[in-house]
Amino acid sequence: MRTSGWIVFACAITMFTWGDLAAQQDTPPDSVRLYGLTDASSIAGGVVIPAGRSVVWTSGTGPPLFNERAQPGTQERFGDTKIQAEGVLRRIEEQLGDLGLALGDVVYIRAYLVPDPQLGGIDTAGWNEAFQEVFGTPTNPTRPARSTIGVAALVNPDWLIEVEAFAVYPE
Repeated sequence: MRTSGWIVFACAITMFTWGDLAAQQDTPPDSVRLYGLTDASSIAGGVVIPAGRSVVWTSGTGPPLFNERAQPGTQERFGDTKIQAEGVLRRIEEQLGDLGLALGDVVYIRAYLVPDPQLGGIDTAGWNEAFQEVFGTPTNPTRPARSTIGVAALVNPDWLIEVEAFAVYPE
């Protein structure tokens, strides 16, 4: 008798819990929704994109040359992580502009960073500084979802960062 009572109790709790979860589910949004934003965070926790919306996913974009006269294999050629990230974000802005989009339409960023040999580690501070220059600003209040991934190497050994952007066309 005691065992069957606990089973009934467990089933009842499960049903009520599932019922509460179902009641909390929102209907799919009609517009792009960034969620998990706080005043202290420069990025969203995630994004919901309504069905039927057109999206753009850029390929991995590397930095432009910072100093073409600098020797290959030196940091002066492409710059530090912040300089490279600023160049990458400008390139992405240009790519999106060619498609009628802007950085304000970006909903997700994926960045790959390698260790900066001059710092002895990955320069997330430089990446964050460049990111915060263009996202979450008065001119572009969008704070997209983002992943930053440390990797061993990129296709060009002088690059410290490569970035992919995901944007949604406005309605």
